[in-house]
Amino acid sequence: MTTIAHGPVTVATSTPRVAAATETVAATATRYVFAALRLAFGWTFLWAFLDKTFGLGHETASNAAWINGGHPTLGFLKFSANGPFADFYHSIAGTAWADWLFMIGLLGLAIALIGGIGLRIAAVAGSALYLLMWSVVLPPENNVFLDDHLIGALTLIALALVGAGNTLGFGKLWARIPLVQRLPWLK
Repeated sequence: MTTIAHGPVTVATSTPRVAAATETVAATATRYVFAALRLAFGWTFLWAFLDKTFGLGHETASNAAWINGGHPTLGFLKFSANGPFADFYHSIAGTAWADWLFMIGLLGLAIALIGGIGLRIAAVAGSALYLLMWSVVLPPENNVFLDDHLIGALTLIALALVGAGNTLGFGKLWARIPLVQRLPWLK
């Protein structure tokens, strides 16, 4: 004889029960730590975009600014590239298409991370950018394999997985947009 498993039986009652959804102090703290991490990463992308665009003098001199005809990818790809992909990176250093893709990527990642929106897309795009930057400097200077680019890629993935845009960000509002509801990969 075979038995058939059924789901749990629910019985309607005259007074509905409402479960109290209380968050522990640790869970609240965790949400805020991930939000702070998201904002910090967003700021690093925004700062890189602003410094390379306007030559604020920290890493990019004013005369090398993108708005003054500078090439944001030139220095890193020309002078830092070594290892198995050096010839490829030297060949694209300072090209208009590489500059535009890099700068659009920096700004897009900054907006997504600071706003807490589109974190899934940001995780994929940002991880790709970090992996490309990691491949420029192969082998890494301070470790045989691991460096801050790989840690950055993993962090972006973690931020998307935990929904870090919902705290101190617009993630919840973003998720309610009909297009985002139809295409959840836009979260």
